[in-house]
Amino acid sequence: MDLLDQLNAHFDAMPPVAAMQVRAVHFDGERLRLRAPLASNVNDKACAFGGSLTSLMTLAGWGLLTLKLQQAGIRADVYVADSQVRYLAPVYGDLEAEAWLAPEVDWPAVLSAWASRGRARATVLARVPGAGEASAAELSGRFAALRPG
Repeated sequence: MDLLDQLNAHFDAMPPVAAMQVRAVHFDGERLRLRAPLASNVNDKACAFGGSLTSLMTLAGWGLLTLKLQQAGIRADVYVADSQVRYLAPVYGDLEAEAWLAPEVDWPAVLSAWASRGRARATVLARVPGAGEASAAELSGRFAALRPG
């Protein structure tokens, strides 16, 4: 089972995420992309529910950090510590979100913190694409990784 299959199995085991029908579709070691159908995430205005957009971006950030740690041979429990979201435009089609580490994140320092303390933090950025190059929604979140309890 590859990393995306493992992540999708994890999503399927969480009832709210399974209801959203979230799928991890691409991971290149630096960016993770998730998708979910509009039909499972629609609001009363026939566009994507804002909570679904936030959830998808949060899951993309969580999944990104989880996969990057797994690639480094680390099994960790990852949590979102806090986040800020901006809604910029409605989404009338299927949802997609992409996440990546913030430019200021020093990945070797994150791994060093894990090695010395058994926990680490990283800031992750995520976006839901809109028309052209514009974003429909953006998230900046701090995620924490802890030793499994």
